[in-house]
Amino acid sequence: MTVHSTSPLRIDFAGGWSDVADFADREGGTVVNAAISILVHVDLFVGGGRIRLHAEDVGEHVTLESSGSMVYDGKLDLHKAALNMLPVTGGIEILSRSEALPGSGLGGSGALDVALLAGLAHLREESYDEKELAELGFLLEAGELGLFGGRQDQYAAALGGFLELEFHDGRVGVRRLSVSESAAHELSSHAVLVYTGQTHFSSQTHARVWAAYNSGDDSVIDAIRSIRDAAREAGDAIEAGDWKRLASLVDENWRNQKRLDPTMVTPATTRIDAAVREAGAWGLKATGAGAGGCVVVLCPTERRSAVTEAARVNGGKVLDFDFTFDGVRAWQQDDAAEES
Repeated sequence: MTVHSTSPLRIDFAGGWSDVADFADREGGTVVNAAISILVHVDLFVGGGRIRLHAEDVGEHVTLESSGSMVYDGKLDLHKAALNMLPVTGGIEILSRSEALPGSGLGGSGALDVALLAGLAHLREESYDEKELAELGFLLEAGELGLFGGRQDQYAAALGGFLELEFHDGRVGVRRLSVSESAAHELSSHAVLVYTGQTHFSSQTHARVWAAYNSGDDSVIDAIRSIRDAAREAGDAIEAGDWKRLASLVDENWRNQKRLDPTMVTPATTRIDAAVREAGAWGLKATGAGAGGCVVVLCPTERRSAVTEAARVNGGKVLDFDFTFDGVRAWQQDDAAEES
């Protein structure tokens, strides 16, 4: 028997950082994001006497004699943690691959968390709803592995669509934004997603930002509050189809995001930022926690070609995507059916 699962990555329009417990549990956080058609894929093959783990997109492989020999050592730890949370008796092979470039800042690890857990749950004949899978995905990173971060990536991957997420006291309020397929397509015609060429590694950035916040740094505190406040307006702008207003809120988020830490802006981001604005962009921000990865640019449709070319000329790789209303999926195929 083979089990397959997929989950989408996301674009965060506003509110990232305010979903982390340090802020959210004190002041309440808000994030507005949307799932995109760039996916994480997981395949699980049952059988054999060993545990074989593969991440095809980054070329990492681990073979273990048993679950008792699993150690978190920085090599495929998400795969190991998923197996520790939802163990399987006997041998298993897990293959994962992401359609995103490494370190893209599109919530890839959160999407992988959810896809791994959905596949293992299906294999174990256990049923979790989308919110439960999102919470399990968050616990995989924050609890099992002790990593920094918030919950928005796992919720986008599990639920899909356009979301306004409220975070407070360990609870998550979910509002699905009222967005038609035609409106989603219209928004995509205003959006350009650019990989800057510098990968997104945010653990040290996270540590510095939260150390500053918890020590009472007024600039960092004000910046995160402003990021949260931009998100509180972004959902209404999306539902109204007011893309220029959305772009101004995305831009406001980016201005405050850059205040959090000097590493938030890279030379590549600075170069692309200037070029796309010159080409007519309304606004932009780095996706995720910043410090490299992708930039989402919003612009008039008549300037989209010029903005795209400006990003490419200045070293960016423009990624094809659509918004998607599909969240995580898991299904099985019998080996016999595959052979036929």
